Amino acid sequence: MSLPRILLGVGADTMDYATHVRVHGELPDLGRRSRSGLPPPLVSELTRAALRGRGGGGFPLAAKLDTVQRAKGTPVVVVNATEGEPMSVKDRMLLEAVPHLVLDGAYAVADALGTRDVVIALDENLRDAEDVIRRAVAERPQGRRRDGQPRIVVVPAGYVTGHETAIVNFINKGVPRPMTQPPRISERGIGRRPTLMSNAETLAHAALIARHGAEWFRELGPGDEPGSALVTLSGGVRSPGVYEIEYGSHLASLVRAAGGVTEPARAFLFGGYAGTWIDAAAATTLRLSRDALRPLGASLGAGIIVALPQSACPVAEVTRVAGWMSDEGASQCGPCVNGLAAIADTLAEVCEGRGGRDAFNDILRWSELVVGRGACAHPDGAASFVTSALRVFATEFDDHAVHGACDACARRPVLITPRERSAVA
Repeated sequence: MSLPRILLGVGADTMDYATHVRVHGELPDLGRRSRSGLPPPLVSELTRAALRGRGGGGFPLAAKLDTVQRAKGTPVVVVNATEGEPMSVKDRMLLEAVPHLVLDGAYAVADALGTRDVVIALDENLRDAEDVIRRAVAERPQGRRRDGQPRIVVVPAGYVTGHETAIVNFINKGVPRPMTQPPRISERGIGRRPTLMSNAETLAHAALIARHGAEWFRELGPGDEPGSALVTLSGGVRSPGVYEIEYGSHLASLVRAAGGVTEPARAFLFGGYAGTWIDAAAATTLRLSRDALRPLGASLGAGIIVALPQSACPVAEVTRVAGWMSDEGASQCGPCVNGLAAIADTLAEVCEGRGGRDAFNDILRWSELVVGRGACAHPDGAASFVTSALRVFATEFDDHAVHGACDACARRPVLITPRERSAVA
Protein backbone atom coordinates (compact mmCIF):
# COMPACT_ATOMS: atom_id res chain seq x y z
CA MET A 1 0.00 0.00 0.00
CA SER A 2 1.42 3.39 -0.96
CA LEU A 3 0.93 6.76 0.73
CA PRO A 4 -1.16 8.16 2.23
CA ARG A 5 -1.76 5.86 5.16
CA ILE A 6 -2.60 7.92 8.23
CA LEU A 7 -3.84 10.77 6.04
CA LEU A 8 -5.97 8.48 3.88
CA GLY A 9 -9.41 10.03 3.40
CA VAL A 10 -8.52 13.24 5.24
CA GLY A 11 -10.55 16.22 4.07
CA ALA A 12 -11.66 19.60 5.27
CA ASP A 13 -14.00 18.16 7.92
CA THR A 14 -13.43 15.80 10.83
CA MET A 15 -13.78 12.15 9.81
CA ASP A 16 -16.80 10.78 11.69
CA TYR A 17 -16.96 7.21 12.92
CA ALA A 18 -18.95 5.84 10.00
CA THR A 19 -16.55 7.35 7.47
CA HIS A 20 -13.58 6.19 9.54
CA VAL A 21 -14.79 2.57 9.39
CA ARG A 22 -15.53 2.88 5.68
CA VAL A 23 -12.00 4.15 5.00
CA HIS A 24 -10.01 1.96 7.38
CA GLY A 25 -12.31 -0.93 8.30
CA GLU A 26 -13.25 -2.19 11.74
CA LEU A 27 -10.53 -2.52 14.35
CA PRO A 28 -9.85 -6.24 14.92
CA ASP A 29 -9.55 -7.67 18.41
CA LEU A 30 -5.84 -8.40 18.80
CA GLY A 31 -5.51 -7.54 22.44
CA ARG A 32 -6.27 -10.71 24.36
CA ARG A 33 -3.38 -12.78 25.66
CA SER A 34 -3.65 -16.41 24.60
CA ARG A 35 -3.96 -19.25 27.11
CA SER A 36 -0.50 -20.44 26.09
CA GLY A 37 0.97 -17.35 27.72
CA LEU A 38 2.23 -15.86 24.48
CA PRO A 39 2.02 -12.07 24.08
CA PRO A 40 -1.20 -10.67 22.61
CA PRO A 41 -1.18 -10.69 18.80
CA LEU A 42 -1.00 -6.87 18.73
CA VAL A 43 2.24 -6.89 20.71
CA SER A 44 3.71 -9.46 18.33
CA GLU A 45 2.71 -7.38 15.30
CA LEU A 46 4.14 -4.19 16.82
CA THR A 47 7.38 -6.01 17.57
CA ARG A 48 7.69 -7.27 14.00
CA ALA A 49 6.70 -3.87 12.62
CA ALA A 50 9.46 -2.15 14.65
CA LEU A 51 7.20 0.87 15.17
CA ARG A 52 9.11 3.62 16.94
CA GLY A 53 7.57 6.54 18.78
CA ARG A 54 6.79 9.61 16.71
CA GLY A 55 6.88 12.07 19.58
CA GLY A 56 10.61 12.75 19.43
CA GLY A 57 12.26 9.99 21.47
CA GLY A 58 11.91 7.28 18.85
CA PHE A 59 11.57 4.49 21.41
CA PRO A 60 10.05 1.19 20.14
CA LEU A 61 6.39 0.98 21.15
CA ALA A 62 6.54 -2.80 21.62
CA ALA A 63 9.38 -2.42 24.13
CA LYS A 64 7.30 0.08 26.09
CA LEU A 65 4.41 -2.36 26.13
CA ASP A 66 6.67 -5.15 27.35
CA THR A 67 8.04 -3.03 30.19
CA VAL A 68 4.61 -1.94 31.37
CA GLN A 69 3.27 -5.51 31.14
CA ARG A 70 6.03 -6.71 33.45
CA ALA A 71 5.34 -4.05 36.09
CA LYS A 72 3.05 -4.63 39.06
CA GLY A 73 -0.44 -3.17 38.99
CA THR A 74 -3.15 -2.37 36.47
CA PRO A 75 -1.64 -0.14 33.75
CA VAL A 76 -2.78 3.25 32.49
CA VAL A 77 -2.45 4.27 28.83
CA VAL A 78 -1.85 7.95 28.07
CA VAL A 79 -2.19 9.61 24.67
CA ASN A 80 0.30 12.47 24.70
CA ALA A 81 -1.16 15.11 22.39
CA THR A 82 0.16 18.17 24.23
CA GLU A 83 2.42 19.21 21.35
CA GLY A 84 4.31 21.96 23.13
CA GLU A 85 6.70 22.40 20.18
CA PRO A 86 5.55 25.64 18.47
CA MET A 87 6.61 24.54 14.96
CA SER A 88 4.59 21.30 15.04
CA VAL A 89 0.87 20.93 14.27
CA LYS A 90 0.68 17.24 13.35
CA ASP A 91 -0.92 16.02 16.58
CA ARG A 92 -3.47 18.79 16.52
CA MET A 93 -4.26 17.88 12.93
CA LEU A 94 -4.66 14.20 13.84
CA LEU A 95 -7.07 14.90 16.67
CA GLU A 96 -9.12 17.32 14.62
CA ALA A 97 -9.12 15.31 11.36
CA VAL A 98 -8.92 11.61 12.29
CA PRO A 99 -9.69 11.32 16.02
CA HIS A 100 -10.98 7.75 15.70
CA LEU A 101 -7.64 6.50 14.39
CA VAL A 102 -5.96 7.85 17.53
CA LEU A 103 -8.70 6.39 19.76
CA ASP A 104 -8.41 3.03 18.00
CA GLY A 105 -4.71 2.92 18.76
CA ALA A 106 -5.19 3.89 22.39
CA TYR A 107 -7.96 1.33 22.95
CA ALA A 108 -6.04 -1.43 21.17
CA VAL A 109 -2.91 -0.86 23.25
CA ALA A 110 -4.97 -0.65 26.44
CA ASP A 111 -6.66 -3.92 25.53
CA ALA A 112 -3.28 -5.59 25.01
CA LEU A 113 -2.27 -4.42 28.49
CA GLY A 114 -5.50 -5.68 30.03
CA THR A 115 -6.76 -2.27 31.09
CA ARG A 116 -9.63 0.07 30.26
CA ASP A 117 -7.96 3.15 31.74
CA VAL A 118 -7.08 5.58 28.96
CA VAL A 119 -6.08 9.23 29.44
CA ILE A 120 -5.87 11.78 26.63
CA ALA A 121 -3.57 14.66 27.54
CA LEU A 122 -4.11 17.90 25.62
CA ASP A 123 -2.50 21.33 25.74
CA GLU A 124 -4.87 23.95 27.12
CA ASN A 125 -4.65 25.87 23.85
CA LEU A 126 -6.03 22.95 21.81
CA ARG A 127 -9.67 23.70 22.63
CA ASP A 128 -10.93 22.78 19.15
CA ALA A 129 -9.15 19.44 19.37
CA GLU A 130 -10.65 18.86 22.80
CA ASP A 131 -14.16 19.45 21.45
CA VAL A 132 -13.54 17.11 18.52
CA ILE A 133 -12.17 14.29 20.64
CA ARG A 134 -15.11 14.53 23.07
CA ARG A 135 -17.57 14.27 20.18
CA ALA A 136 -15.62 11.36 18.72
CA VAL A 137 -15.76 9.45 22.01
CA ALA A 138 -19.51 10.05 22.23
CA GLU A 139 -20.24 8.77 18.71
CA ARG A 140 -18.40 5.45 19.01
CA PRO A 141 -20.56 2.31 19.39
CA GLN A 142 -21.51 1.61 22.99
CA GLY A 143 -20.74 -1.67 24.69
CA ARG A 144 -17.56 -2.59 22.84
CA ARG A 145 -15.22 -4.37 25.23
CA ARG A 146 -12.21 -2.21 24.53
CA ASP A 147 -13.95 1.16 24.38
CA GLY A 148 -13.98 2.60 27.86
CA GLN A 149 -14.57 6.25 28.59
CA PRO A 150 -11.19 7.96 28.35
CA ARG A 151 -10.27 10.66 30.81
CA ILE A 152 -9.44 13.90 29.00
CA VAL A 153 -6.85 15.97 30.86
CA VAL A 154 -6.09 19.55 29.82
CA VAL A 155 -2.45 20.35 30.61
CA PRO A 156 -1.20 23.94 31.09
CA ALA A 157 0.57 25.28 28.02
CA GLY A 158 4.33 25.12 28.03
CA TYR A 159 7.31 23.57 26.30
CA VAL A 160 8.25 21.18 29.12
CA THR A 161 4.72 20.53 30.38
CA GLY A 162 4.32 17.98 27.59
CA HIS A 163 7.24 15.92 28.92
CA GLU A 164 5.88 12.53 29.99
CA THR A 165 6.92 12.92 33.63
CA ALA A 166 5.47 16.44 33.73
CA ILE A 167 2.10 15.09 32.55
CA VAL A 168 2.18 12.37 35.21
CA ASN A 169 3.19 14.92 37.85
CA PHE A 170 0.34 17.21 36.80
CA ILE A 171 -2.26 14.45 36.92
CA ASN A 172 -1.00 13.18 40.27
CA LYS A 173 -0.21 16.45 42.02
CA GLY A 174 -1.39 19.32 39.83
CA VAL A 175 2.21 20.41 39.15
CA PRO A 176 3.20 20.34 35.43
CA ARG A 177 6.93 19.93 35.99
CA PRO A 178 9.22 17.10 34.88
CA MET A 179 10.34 14.67 37.57
CA THR A 180 13.69 13.02 38.05
CA GLN A 181 13.80 9.30 37.40
CA PRO A 182 13.86 6.48 38.60
CA PRO A 183 11.29 5.19 39.15
CA ARG A 184 10.21 5.38 35.53
CA ILE A 185 6.57 6.01 34.75
CA SER A 186 6.41 2.54 33.20
CA GLU A 187 6.80 1.23 36.75
CA ARG A 188 5.14 3.95 38.81
CA GLY A 189 3.25 6.66 36.98
CA ILE A 190 -0.33 7.87 37.26
CA GLY A 191 -1.73 6.90 40.64
CA ARG A 192 1.56 5.02 41.26
CA ARG A 193 0.47 2.54 38.57
CA PRO A 194 2.54 1.42 35.56
CA THR A 195 1.89 3.93 32.79
CA LEU A 196 2.38 3.68 29.05
CA MET A 197 2.56 7.09 27.44
CA SER A 198 2.65 7.40 23.67
CA ASN A 199 2.38 10.16 21.12
CA ALA A 200 -0.90 10.54 19.22
CA GLU A 201 0.73 9.73 15.87
CA THR A 202 2.39 6.60 17.23
CA LEU A 203 -0.97 5.25 18.36
CA ALA A 204 -2.53 6.06 14.99
CA HIS A 205 0.15 3.90 13.36
CA ALA A 206 -0.57 1.16 15.90
CA ALA A 207 -4.24 1.24 14.88
CA LEU A 208 -3.26 0.67 11.24
CA ILE A 209 -0.81 -2.11 12.13
CA ALA A 210 -3.61 -3.82 14.07
CA ARG A 211 -5.66 -3.83 10.85
CA HIS A 212 -3.06 -4.55 8.20
CA GLY A 213 -0.20 -6.25 10.02
CA ALA A 214 3.54 -5.79 10.34
CA GLU A 215 4.42 -6.82 6.81
CA TRP A 216 2.10 -4.18 5.39
CA PHE A 217 3.70 -1.54 7.63
CA ARG A 218 7.18 -2.56 6.49
CA GLU A 219 6.34 -2.21 2.80
CA LEU A 220 7.44 1.41 3.11
CA GLY A 221 10.81 2.66 4.28
CA PRO A 222 14.20 0.97 4.76
CA GLY A 223 14.42 -2.31 6.66
CA ASP A 224 15.82 -0.75 9.82
CA GLU A 225 13.39 2.18 9.80
CA PRO A 226 10.14 1.06 8.23
CA GLY A 227 6.87 2.88 7.74
CA SER A 228 5.75 6.43 7.21
CA ALA A 229 5.76 9.53 9.38
CA LEU A 230 3.99 12.85 9.58
CA VAL A 231 6.14 15.92 9.10
CA THR A 232 5.24 19.54 9.78
CA LEU A 233 7.06 21.49 7.07
CA SER A 234 7.16 25.28 7.40
CA GLY A 235 9.26 28.34 6.73
CA GLY A 236 10.17 29.39 3.21
CA VAL A 237 8.00 26.91 1.28
CA ARG A 238 4.94 27.75 -0.80
CA SER A 239 2.53 25.34 0.91
CA PRO A 240 3.53 24.77 4.53
CA GLY A 241 1.61 22.09 6.40
CA VAL A 242 1.55 18.47 7.53
CA TYR A 243 2.84 15.89 5.04
CA GLU A 244 3.10 12.12 5.27
CA ILE A 245 6.47 10.85 4.11
CA GLU A 246 8.10 7.49 3.64
CA TYR A 247 11.19 7.09 5.78
CA GLY A 248 14.25 7.27 3.56
CA SER A 249 12.67 9.61 1.02
CA HIS A 250 14.55 12.71 -0.08
CA LEU A 251 14.10 16.11 1.55
CA ALA A 252 13.97 17.55 -1.96
CA SER A 253 10.87 15.51 -2.80
CA LEU A 254 9.12 16.77 0.34
CA VAL A 255 9.93 20.36 -0.56
CA ARG A 256 8.63 19.79 -4.09
CA ALA A 257 5.39 18.38 -2.65
CA ALA A 258 5.06 21.65 -0.74
CA GLY A 259 5.31 23.66 -3.97
CA GLY A 260 9.03 24.36 -3.67
CA VAL A 261 10.79 27.12 -1.78
CA THR A 262 9.71 30.75 -1.94
CA GLU A 263 13.38 31.73 -2.24
CA PRO A 264 16.69 29.90 -1.86
CA ALA A 265 17.04 28.34 1.59
CA ARG A 266 19.95 29.24 3.84
CA ALA A 267 19.51 26.20 6.08
CA PHE A 268 17.02 23.65 7.39
CA LEU A 269 16.06 23.07 11.00
CA PHE A 270 15.33 19.43 11.86
CA GLY A 271 13.50 18.44 15.03
CA GLY A 272 12.20 21.83 16.11
CA TYR A 273 13.60 23.93 18.93
CA ALA A 274 15.33 20.92 20.48
CA GLY A 275 16.76 20.06 17.09
CA THR A 276 19.66 20.71 14.77
CA TRP A 277 20.47 23.12 11.95
CA ILE A 278 21.84 21.78 8.66
CA ASP A 279 23.23 24.01 5.93
CA ALA A 280 21.07 24.04 2.80
CA ALA A 281 24.00 22.92 0.65
CA ALA A 282 24.43 19.79 2.79
CA ALA A 283 20.69 19.11 2.68
CA THR A 284 20.37 19.10 -1.11
CA THR A 285 20.56 15.30 -1.45
CA LEU A 286 19.64 14.46 2.13
CA ARG A 287 17.38 11.49 2.87
CA LEU A 288 14.88 11.65 5.74
CA SER A 289 16.09 8.74 7.84
CA ARG A 290 18.02 8.15 11.04
CA ASP A 291 21.04 6.78 9.17
CA ALA A 292 21.23 9.85 6.94
CA LEU A 293 20.63 12.43 9.67
CA ARG A 294 22.67 10.88 12.49
CA PRO A 295 26.12 11.71 11.02
CA LEU A 296 24.99 15.34 10.91
CA GLY A 297 23.93 15.24 14.55
CA ALA A 298 20.28 15.56 13.59
CA SER A 299 17.01 13.64 13.63
CA LEU A 300 13.43 14.26 12.60
CA GLY A 301 12.45 14.27 16.26
CA ALA A 302 8.73 14.95 16.42
CA GLY A 303 8.63 15.40 12.64
CA ILE A 304 9.54 19.07 12.27
CA ILE A 305 11.40 20.64 9.35
CA VAL A 306 11.77 24.38 8.84
CA ALA A 307 13.27 25.91 5.70
CA LEU A 308 15.03 29.15 6.66
CA PRO A 309 15.09 31.51 3.66
CA GLN A 310 18.21 33.48 2.83
CA SER A 311 16.44 36.78 3.47
CA ALA A 312 15.95 35.91 7.16
CA CYS A 313 18.54 36.77 9.79
CA PRO A 314 19.58 33.51 11.44
CA VAL A 315 21.22 35.32 14.34
CA ALA A 316 18.01 37.14 15.26
CA GLU A 317 15.95 33.97 14.75
CA VAL A 318 18.20 31.82 16.95
CA THR A 319 18.60 34.49 19.62
CA ARG A 320 14.86 35.01 19.95
CA VAL A 321 14.11 31.29 20.24
CA ALA A 322 16.97 30.72 22.69
CA GLY A 323 15.48 33.41 24.93
CA TRP A 324 12.08 31.78 24.76
CA MET A 325 13.53 28.33 25.48
CA SER A 326 15.30 29.74 28.53
CA ASP A 327 12.02 31.14 29.83
CA GLU A 328 10.24 27.84 29.16
CA GLY A 329 12.32 25.85 31.60
CA ALA A 330 10.67 24.44 34.72
CA SER A 331 12.80 26.66 37.00
CA GLN A 332 13.81 23.68 39.13
CA CYS A 333 17.25 22.64 37.81
CA GLY A 334 20.47 24.62 37.58
CA PRO A 335 21.08 23.89 33.88
CA CYS A 336 17.80 25.61 32.98
CA VAL A 337 17.78 28.36 35.59
CA ASN A 338 21.40 29.40 35.14
CA GLY A 339 22.84 27.73 32.04
CA LEU A 340 20.13 28.47 29.49
CA ALA A 341 19.70 32.00 30.80
CA ALA A 342 23.43 32.70 30.42
CA ILE A 343 23.41 31.28 26.89
CA ALA A 344 20.36 33.33 25.87
CA ASP A 345 21.67 36.56 27.41
CA THR A 346 25.06 36.20 25.72
CA LEU A 347 23.45 35.48 22.35
CA ALA A 348 21.43 38.68 22.74
CA GLU A 349 24.63 40.59 23.40
CA VAL A 350 26.24 39.07 20.29
CA CYS A 351 23.20 39.97 18.19
CA GLU A 352 23.54 43.59 19.30
CA GLY A 353 27.32 43.72 18.81
CA ARG A 354 28.10 43.72 22.54
CA GLY A 355 29.25 40.13 22.95
CA GLY A 356 32.98 40.55 23.23
CA ARG A 357 35.77 38.32 22.02
CA ASP A 358 35.05 35.38 24.33
CA ALA A 359 31.28 35.23 23.84
CA PHE A 360 31.25 32.23 21.52
CA ASN A 361 33.63 30.23 23.69
CA ASP A 362 31.43 30.95 26.70
CA ILE A 363 28.28 29.82 24.87
CA LEU A 364 29.91 26.58 23.71
CA ARG A 365 31.30 25.88 27.19
CA TRP A 366 27.95 26.48 28.89
CA SER A 367 26.20 24.35 26.26
CA GLU A 368 28.48 21.42 27.10
CA LEU A 369 27.86 21.88 30.81
CA VAL A 370 24.06 21.78 30.67
CA VAL A 371 23.76 18.57 28.64
CA GLY A 372 22.54 15.55 30.60
CA ARG A 373 22.15 17.40 33.87
CA GLY A 374 18.47 18.33 34.03
CA ALA A 375 15.40 16.44 35.22
CA CYS A 376 14.36 16.34 31.56
CA ALA A 377 16.09 16.80 28.21
CA HIS A 378 15.11 20.47 27.83
CA PRO A 379 18.66 21.81 28.35
CA ASP A 380 20.06 19.20 25.95
CA GLY A 381 17.68 20.22 23.18
CA ALA A 382 18.27 23.93 23.65
CA ALA A 383 22.02 23.36 23.57
CA SER A 384 21.78 21.37 20.32
CA PHE A 385 19.70 24.11 18.74
CA VAL A 386 22.23 26.81 19.68
CA THR A 387 25.51 25.01 19.04
CA SER A 388 24.44 23.75 15.62
CA ALA A 389 23.38 27.31 14.76
CA LEU A 390 26.80 28.67 15.74
CA ARG A 391 28.39 26.12 13.43
CA VAL A 392 26.07 26.58 10.42
CA PHE A 393 25.72 30.37 10.71
CA ALA A 394 29.28 31.14 11.83
CA THR A 395 29.71 33.93 9.27
CA GLU A 396 26.48 35.67 10.30
CA PHE A 397 27.27 35.40 14.01
CA ASP A 398 30.78 36.80 13.50
CA ASP A 399 29.34 39.72 11.54
CA HIS A 400 26.81 40.53 14.28
CA ALA A 401 29.47 40.29 16.98
CA VAL A 402 31.41 43.05 15.20
CA HIS A 403 28.71 45.21 13.62
CA GLY A 404 25.57 44.52 15.65
CA ALA A 405 22.04 44.12 14.31
CA CYS A 406 21.47 43.91 10.56
CA ASP A 407 18.53 45.12 8.47
CA ALA A 408 17.05 41.61 8.39
CA CYS A 409 16.88 41.41 12.19
CA ALA A 410 13.61 43.35 12.20
CA ARG A 411 11.88 41.22 9.57
CA ARG A 412 8.89 39.06 10.36
CA PRO A 413 10.06 35.96 12.23
CA VAL A 414 10.22 32.58 10.51
CA LEU A 415 10.58 30.68 13.78
CA ILE A 416 7.39 31.26 15.73
CA THR A 417 6.89 31.12 19.48
CA PRO A 418 3.66 31.78 21.39
CA ARG A 419 4.94 35.32 21.92
CA GLU A 420 4.85 36.03 18.18
CA ARG A 421 1.45 34.38 17.86
CA SER A 422 0.11 36.63 20.61
CA ALA A 423 1.60 39.71 18.97
CA VAL A 424 -0.03 38.86 15.64
CA ALA A 425 -3.37 38.12 17.30
